[in-house]
Amino acid sequence: MSIEVKNIVKTFDAFKALNDVSLKVETGELIALLGPSGSGKTTLLRIIAGLETADSGEILFHGEDASVKKTKDRNVGFVFQHYALFRHMTVADNIAFGLRVQPRAIRPSEDKIKAKVKDLLDLVQLDWVGDRYPSQLSGGQRQRIALARALAIEPKVLLLDEPFGSLDAQVRKELRQWLRRFHDDLHITSLFVTHDQEEALEVADRIVVMNKGKVEQVGTPQEVYHKPASVFVLNFLGNINLFQGRVIDGKLYLGNAPVNLGRGELKSNVKSANLYIRPHQFDISRKPQGDNAIKAIIKFLNLAGSSVKLDLSTESGNTLQVEITQQEFSQSQFIKGESVFVCPKDITFCEYEI
Repeated sequence: MSIEVKNIVKTFDAFKALNDVSLKVETGELIALLGPSGSGKTTLLRIIAGLETADSGEILFHGEDASVKKTKDRNVGFVFQHYALFRHMTVADNIAFGLRVQPRAIRPSEDKIKAKVKDLLDLVQLDWVGDRYPSQLSGGQRQRIALARALAIEPKVLLLDEPFGSLDAQVRKELRQWLRRFHDDLHITSLFVTHDQEEALEVADRIVVMNKGKVEQVGTPQEVYHKPASVFVLNFLGNINLFQGRVIDGKLYLGNAPVNLGRGELKSNVKSANLYIRPHQFDISRKPQGDNAIKAIIKFLNLAGSSVKLDLSTESGNTLQVEITQQEFSQSQFIKGESVFVCPKDITFCEYEI
């Protein structure tokens, strides 16, 4: 089931939650709606589900206008952040609920409902908890049961609103990896809301970055991370170093040092430039390597994790964040307080002032 969002506008009193938002989701895609609180991502998800009504615009499901359909007629499964499981029902009854409340004409027999519940418990790898109550499950288990309940009605579209937001970090990581494998098996068109950049980058086929009710960029995880369309996207997707440079006779200077980033001469009408460089886009050494080298002092080292993170202070007093691999660190053995030289290898984003 493909989804097309056309020029959606939604206001709450004087607050414009969505401002002319358009988006296309192909059949079988897993899309992340990513952005800070108040960016409009949950409002958009609820409008797609039919839980909210847009002021203007269209929602098309496979080319047909879904805006006029009630929520129950859109064939959408919705998973909430806080599970929304019925506490007085067993896990099996929670999953079966959507089937049992269907109109009598299309409601499956009780035997078929029980078989469906068993299949879904197998699917979410919790076949042994059917007779338990939600309070007897962990947070991660409850969220998988909520997903099974959403799938019971065999929806064409699956919508998830911050599905792992209330879970601790380790469970979040395990569940998002599970969700990616789960989606690859089912190929159901899915949209999930998150403010967790790492989650979106790891799980989604494409990411929709939202800010202040607008779409800033749509692209694959690689595209939005390595080729951000705006400074907002750049800053929202990980740490960044900002360099403010002067342009003299078509050349860029940081302080008094000329910097060559392989981009050739700048146009003569450019006066200054803001250069944004991610921490992993530096070489670091004890001796200057080329004209680009910036002298700095190591203020802090974080050796935990897959990479080593260094906080540096440059001669001009600016703070600089650099990341190197564990292998690079084992060869160099940098220590806190020593002087080093960092050399930008590339830039992520550049703003010019005319």
